[in-house]
Amino acid sequence: MEAYKEHHRKFVVKKVRFAIITVSTSRFKLKSSRGQIKDVSGDLAEKMIKEAGYEVVYRDLVPDDIEEIRNVLKACKDKADCILFIGGTGLSPTDVTPEAIEPLLEKKLPGFGELFRIISYQDIGPPAMISRAFAGVYGKTVVFALPGSAQAVKTALEKLILPEISHIVWLVKQGG
Repeated sequence: MEAYKEHHRKFVVKKVRFAIITVSTSRFKLKSSRGQIKDVSGDLAEKMIKEAGYEVVYRDLVPDDIEEIRNVLKACKDKADCILFIGGTGLSPTDVTPEAIEPLLEKKLPGFGELFRIISYQDIGPPAMISRAFAGVYGKTVVFALPGSAQAVKTALEKLILPEISHIVWLVKQGG
């Protein structure tokens, strides 16, 4: 196993550019004292990504709308190596992130959603099954869709995305 890990570490990119797109859901937005929307989960994602040594090149807040989500996906695909969509992955009628993005993905990474739900189950129990978190590849860009809660963002970034993203981007960009 250690030999595999050592071999695996050789095939990485050093620089990963992230875009963070928060799909607005009122329960995860807080108004600041100035009346502006505070994106708690997006702020946490940006902080964690930068602390890991990666770059955030784009950040936005979009409504729960299929066309809006698709437009920002298309606009970011050449700016970023990895796009994080935060929010819109639940079961409410307004949660449309999977419907917007999954049909456009050229490759899907089912293991991400499966592992995310397993890890989340260990933390929060049965509500983990409600998440429709997913990942895939759009063009030469890796796309992750996460639930909107700050805890979900922390779990996904800390335990899955950040430890592996430089290798995933290498595979998508160079092939392996």
